[in-house]
Parts: sequence; C-alpha cells; structure tokens
Amino acid sequence: MKALFIGGTGTISTAITRRLVEELGWELWLINRGNRPDAVPKGVHSIVCDVNDEAAVLEKLGDMTFDCVGEFIGFTLDQVKRDWRLFKGRTRQYLYISSASAYHKPAASYVITEGTTLANPYWQYSRDKIACEEFLMEKYREEGFPVTIVRPSHTYDERSVPLGVHGKKGSWQVVKRMMEGKPVIIQGDGTSLWTMTFNKDFAIGYTGLMGNRHAIGEAFQITSDETLTWNQIYATIADALGIQLHAYHVSSEFLAAVGDPRGYDYTGSLIGDKAVSVVFDNAKLKRAVPDMRTTVRFDQGVRIAINHVLAHPELQVEDPEFDAWCDRVIAALEEAKAKI
Repeated sequence: MKALFIGGTGTISTAITRRLVEELGWELWLINRGNRPDAVPKGVHSIVCDVNDEAAVLEKLGDMTFDCVGEFIGFTLDQVKRDWRLFKGRTRQYLYISSASAYHKPAASYVITEGTTLANPYWQYSRDKIACEEFLMEKYREEGFPVTIVRPSHTYDERSVPLGVHGKKGSWQVVKRMMEGKPVIIQGDGTSLWTMTFNKDFAIGYTGLMGNRHAIGEAFQITSDETLTWNQIYATIADALGIQLHAYHVSSEFLAAVGDPRGYDYTGSLIGDKAVSVVFDNAKLKRAVPDMRTTVRFDQGVRIAINHVLAHPELQVEDPEFDAWCDRVIAALEEAKAKI
C-alpha cells in the first residue's frame, strides 16, 4: 500500500508515520517543508516543497498515484480546494483531519457522536474546519471524491504536557509554575469532563481507516475512551511531577473577557472547546476498526511527556508575559474578594 501525507511530522501525524512504516509496512511519501527531518523514520520518502505551489507539487509527483492521501495541515477552505485539484483522480482515498471542536457549542448533549451537529459560533478555527468538511462532502456526493473525515479531540505527544489554560508559547510555563509552588489557573470549577488522547493511540484508529472501504464518504472521531475532569487532569500532572498542586479556579467567561497579553484566544479555546463537558462515543470507529483500543492511560502518557520535556531543555520554552498575566488575574480576583 502506498500513501502520501501532507505534513507528517506533527503531534498527530508523527505517530501515524511511524506506525505505517515501522509496523504496517506501507510505502510512505511526505510533502512538507522539511523542518523536522529528525522526526522522519528511515524508509520514508520526502518531497520538500511548498504544497501551495501547485505547479511544483505536480512536477515532483509526476505520474504517481496513491492508495491514500492524508491532509494534516489543512485549516482553511482554500487549502482543501487546492488538495481536491491536486489529487482528484490520483488517490483512492483522501483523509482530512478536521476537529472535534467543530461539534455544536453549547453542546446539546455531553455525549458526542459523529451525528452531533457541527456548529461553533465561538471559534473561527472550528468554523473553518466545518467549511472544509462541507466542501469535501459535497465533492463526494457530486463526483465521488473519496473523502474520509477524521475528527480528533485533544491529542498530545511526548513533546508537550497537555493543559487547559496556557499562553501562546505552550504549556511549559504552567509546568514551571507548578514546580515553583505557584497557583495554577484552571478554567471553571474544574469539574467539566474532558478526554486526552496519546498520539500512539490515535494512530491505531487512523491507520485502521486507511484503505478501509467502509470509511469512504464517512466521518469518524478518534479519541481515547478515558474521561477525566480538569481537576483530575491537573492533579495527575502534579502527581507525575511529585509536587502538590495549588489550583486556582477562574471562570472561563472571565478568562475570555480579560484575554492574555498577546491576545490568546480563550473565547475559542475555552468557551468554544475546553470549557464544555464532552464524552466521546467511539462505537462507529470501533465497528470500522476492530483493532481500535486505548493503550496509554493519561497518567501513563503524561509521565512520558513530563520525562521527555524535562530531559530536553529546548522544549522548556519560558513565557514570562503569560506568567505575569496569571499573577495579575489571581491578584485581581483576590482583591475583588477582599472588597466584598
């Protein structure tokens, strides 16, 4: 079997790339800018170019065809229209990574299936994903373009500790606050439900859909079956660090209203996503991919991530502006309490 990935070295796609080549024996080609050559396993073929340069892509592809084309970095409608032009008639299956954040907000039911309505008025990112899905399904209905929609939720790998509230430079500053004994902001009261999926588990579901005739023209969510509250998530991280958690709960609406110094989008990422309780029903995926299973619990995955980050100083990206913003938010709320 022969596949082409657009991307292939990101949080989600790296595990899929490794599984395909090292465990399943696929012939795999990647189109990307070549920024992470160390993440590409031996035997993978790389096409280093700008995928937006359609003429250059077509020249490099020549007359190659593929069993599957996977799009991992398609965020806007113009990008999937480009893919449709490039790969119609060249692949038996086009797999598009959408997002579980596209599901209806506020949720009509906390139990999410692939049939849950797509609508997110709070986050442009999610609305763009919905538009991409609608275009691709239209092409499937009108001309048989062989699309499969894949909706991840919060997927992580060893390079970053997954969190709810952090700055634009990632999660390290929150981990650093924990290690320094500072209070850490958790959105809401921390009791809403959430699902974290380690990328190796996601790869089991994704590769099971590749070349799967039952997946054509369908949408599938791929998540762990483990559901945790945000309080449990942060407590598990603290346990892995061997420290005491000092949680400070702040309403999501307040965080969205005050923002962070660089304008980080808490309206989208919290109210349009992480502040909403979700429990994913993966029955449809398991019917199509009987091998789908969760192999890495969150307490195990987060220890892998913490150990890796602590061993790699280049991943410890400090964010002093976010750190100061956290202190100001906490101080302001404490001052407000004192005045009442």
